[in-house]
Amino acid sequence: MADTIESALSQTWPRTEIIIVDDESSDNTLHIARQYESRSVKVLAQPHGGASVARNKALSFAQGEYIQWLDADDLLAPDKISKQLQLTDSGRDSLTLLSSGFGSFYFRHEKANFRPNSLWRDLTPTDWLLTQFMENAWMNPSVFLVSRRLCNLAGPWNTNLSLADDGEYFARVVAFSEQVRFIKGAKSYYRIGNFRSLSERVSEEACRSLLTSQTLSIRLLLSLEDSDRTRLASLRFLQRSFDMCYPEMDLLVDEARRLARSLGSELVPSKLKWKYSTIKMLLGWKMAKTSQRAIPRIKVLGLRMLDMWLHKLENGFNGGSLYEKKGIRRS
Repeated sequence: MADTIESALSQTWPRTEIIIVDDESSDNTLHIARQYESRSVKVLAQPHGGASVARNKALSFAQGEYIQWLDADDLLAPDKISKQLQLTDSGRDSLTLLSSGFGSFYFRHEKANFRPNSLWRDLTPTDWLLTQFMENAWMNPSVFLVSRRLCNLAGPWNTNLSLADDGEYFARVVAFSEQVRFIKGAKSYYRIGNFRSLSERVSEEACRSLLTSQTLSIRLLLSLEDSDRTRLASLRFLQRSFDMCYPEMDLLVDEARRLARSLGSELVPSKLKWKYSTIKMLLGWKMAKTSQRAIPRIKVLGLRMLDMWLHKLENGFNGGSLYEKKGIRRS
């Protein structure tokens, strides 16, 4: 959290406000955040309501012409906002959504892996959503800089969603924009995983949220263009939630199949890789799916642990975070 706040404070764009909402965290987050409070840094606390509730609260206090969303573990390059705003003069009334590249890291953001995908370019709203759906491409929410007008048109975050809430929200933002402009050289950093999320099992609530998010996003794309290509893209997009629900969650599987039929096709389970197919033959679908989720997570956990130790070796075991090194900024 401290490094995230530092990255926001370090922006070279001169006029910024920072709003931090603590969603009844159980660690030291609120204590750290409070020490950054100043005229330009507002810290709010709320009873646990989830990420979307916290984001809506932050937005209700924001006064700026542009909104930069930033999750607690992610970082911004110092000139990220400056580089995006240098290329626009429309201010709060702009209908251009500004995007950027992002790198993925565990502990050492200077070693972040920047892996461009097909969304790293200027696109129309229809083509942006179409590309995302067809290729299962993803952009970290921190890449976007959203004008006040676009925020107002898109509306609040959907508080009924627990998974893929960011996907549904930014699908709305994209749909209301006139264009999505990719700013080369602007950067943010996405911290991969955490120990809690790596151990979570896929629940029916999560599957319901994902399916609802995708259903709403598909409706947005079809409202922009209802054609063979957008329906095909929607079917490919829907496959993810179908595979996540199949075969255990009958009601959600049936719901996904009904939506697919309305798009003109049928959904069938994706083919498993050979190692998971073997598990399926020996131990059944449930164990195959458990393995399919667990093995990549174990790999991520191992890479995260390795990078943590390398970080400690490079910075000294008492080196700590930017928060510990730089201390608290006050004004």
